[in-house]
Formats: sequence, C-alpha cells, structure tokens
Amino acid sequence: MNFSIWGLTGSLTTQHPEDLRVAQQRLWHWIDSVDATCNRFRADSEISRLNEHQGETVAVSDTLELALSAALRSAQLTGGLCDPTVLPALLALGYDRDYDELVRTGAAAPAAPVPSLGMSAIDLDRTGHKVTLAPGCRLDLGASAKAMVVDRVADELAAYGGVVVEIGGDVAARGSSEAGPWVVAVADSLEINGHEPRVAVRDAGVATSSLTTRTWRAGDTLVNHVIDPRTGTFARGPYAAATVSAGTCVDANAFATAALLWGEEAGYRIAQAGLSARLVRHDGSVEFVGGWPPDGGGA
Repeated sequence: MNFSIWGLTGSLTTQHPEDLRVAQQRLWHWIDSVDATCNRFRADSEISRLNEHQGETVAVSDTLELALSAALRSAQLTGGLCDPTVLPALLALGYDRDYDELVRTGAAAPAAPVPSLGMSAIDLDRTGHKVTLAPGCRLDLGASAKAMVVDRVADELAAYGGVVVEIGGDVAARGSSEAGPWVVAVADSLEINGHEPRVAVRDAGVATSSLTTRTWRAGDTLVNHVIDPRTGTFARGPYAAATVSAGTCVDANAFATAALLWGEEAGYRIAQAGLSARLVRHDGSVEFVGGWPPDGGGA
C-alpha cells in the first residue's frame, strides 16, 4: 500500500495480506495523532500551543511525551546535533509555512543565524507528564517524530507477523516477508529511477537524510532544512546524503541527520556507535561504513 502525508510518500507492507487492513488502521491512527500533536504548521496543534508558552509548565499528552522523548534521545545520541530546538533557526531561513508553499514562493533573505538552546532548554517531567521550555525555546519535532511514527506502527504490528513501514525515507522493519528479509531501496534524492541500491533488513530501522530533498530560495541563497544547532546555519558539509541502519528508525534518523553535520568525522562516529551507513558525497562518490554492503551486493 502506498500513501502520501506531510508532502512525502510512504508505503506499508505486511507479511500476511490479511493483516493489511488492521495495519492501515494503526498507521493512520499514529499519523493523525502525531499530526494533531507535532505539526508546527497547524495553529491548533499541541506543539504550537507549547511553543507559545515558553517558561511555563504545561501538561502534555501521551503522544507529545513520546515525541519529546524521541527528540531528546536523538539529541543525546548525537551530542546535541540532532536538535529539536532549531525552530528559531528555521524561521530565520524563512521556513515559516508549509514546504510546498515555501518552494513556490521562496523566502526573504535569511535573517541573522540563531544558534539553538539545545536539549537543556527542555525540562520533561515524565512522572508528572509535564514539560517546561526555557524562555526563547521553540521546538520543531519534524525530524524525530516521523521516525517515531514508523517505529510505533511497526512495533504494534509485529505481533501479527512481518511488517515494513516507510515515510519519506524513514523505514522500520519487523520480522520478514514470505520470501525472507525485507528488501529496502535507498534513494539519495526525491528522483526515483528504479535503479536505487537495495539492502536487506530485518528488525531494524533505516533512515536517509539529505541536503538536496528539502531546499528553497531565501533571497538569492539556496538553503536546506538541516540546521547546525551550534551556529544556527544550514548544513554545508562534505556529504549530500547519509543513510544509516540502527535498531530503531529514531536512532537511525538521529545519526543520519548528524552525519551531515559531523563532516569528515561522520564515518568514524557512526562506526564507533556500532552502526552501519552509506554516505554520499556531493560529487556522487559513495562510502560504506560498518557492515553496510557495497551497492549491488546487499540483496
């Protein structure tokens, strides 16, 4: 089953065809819940309300608590590089509206960069189910929330058999297909030609982050959505795309995002974490980290 959400394409496949109906129900349950909770472009979303109450302690729903926990884990795993507090930096680059509209209209010249406050600006009380944002802290959970959705759907459906869920390059696989491990195509951009390299996965998450998939004009400058929280500027590293495999999609997404900011240290840091990756430089050359198979040799 193929679908579209948040300006992205997605797919859902179950080992047993008879399980697809319940799989669709759980998929849309989580998509609708996260959209109502974490979509910063919705004025009525929970994250929009939270962002307007900096410095106050606010009760949070179960879904937002899960999303915040995923975001904080992503930040912790990457030394703060996959950072949910980058919203002021994104707004300074003009990302204040839906992406499709932003591409059509462009944005004004970038404002001064806004370094992020980091995860210390988020006080999440998991016992009281409350959160307090430091003054000036505003959140964008887009990176980790999408990965959390595919993980949650895959985990819920694993009891029925094998399943693989994908949204915009974020993949969670559990179990296997009737023919064996799931086979996932890895795309470095939104242009799919059918010849993408493939890798076999089972009980894992795979995520791709790219500097070429979400770009727009801010004045005369071509900018992208991957923010370096240390400087508040958009990523300009040596890698155009990074695909990482980990135990969960949340973890894979965190490292794929950070890889575009670590620069030449990306391969070392990913390997030190015991993960595998496929890194693509701007000239198209590819580097493989850990146990990632060479293109053409994965499945």
